[in-house]
Amino acid sequence: MGIPGVDRELKKILKANMDEVGARRRAREAFKNIQLGIDHILFKTPCDGIKMEESYEKNSKGLEIFCKSWLPSASKPKAAVFYCHGYGDTCSFFFEGIARKLASSGYAVFAMDYPGFGLSEGLHCYIHSFDGLVDDVIEHYSKIKENPEFHSLPSFLFGQSMGGAVALKIHLKQPKAWDGAILVAPMCKIADDMVPPKFLTHILIGLANVLPKHKLVPNKDLAEAAFRDLKKREQVCIL
Repeated sequence: MGIPGVDRELKKILKANMDEVGARRRAREAFKNIQLGIDHILFKTPCDGIKMEESYEKNSKGLEIFCKSWLPSASKPKAAVFYCHGYGDTCSFFFEGIARKLASSGYAVFAMDYPGFGLSEGLHCYIHSFDGLVDDVIEHYSKIKENPEFHSLPSFLFGQSMGGAVALKIHLKQPKAWDGAILVAPMCKIADDMVPPKFLTHILIGLANVLPKHKLVPNKDLAEAAFRDLKKREQVCIL
């Protein structure tokens, strides 16, 4: 079962190889109008009184980074919130409704897709160095904080799943630069019942050192683990 309105051509786009950013951007362009029709409260949050902007910016590594902002249009922001997304997420899907809610409550909200994630350039979901990824986020958000419009605002990190670990690392590297952090299910430790046996862990680490960009496809259905509600699982499975 799929989402009404998703035609055969769109399904073809969504099933394309998403390793390169061009395919990911085409998929997002084809899907963004349908996204708002998903039966989920996060996609039904009104955007009245919110100024939203999307842009692409080159970072110091020469990669084009997708970024988005949500600002209250009728008042000065109370504070600035900077989002760090999870491993299987982007800054423009589930976070959209949360960002709108925060902006409608008077906060300036900023988000970015990490290199290799979402609409940013780079090999899909490939992290050469976690510290390097953290530095990429620091670089981008530091530029925003230097803007006179936002420089004096209290600033908070908002990290979800793997983004929680990113937010904590940023805080450790810049302890005086942030007023706090919001962590939602931060992935700071793998649950003991999910950790592979030690011998398999050593094998996987060895393979990662030899073939760092090679895909290892999990056997279990991740949608089943991530979405307990059958209706939402069916919606996700079209991807």
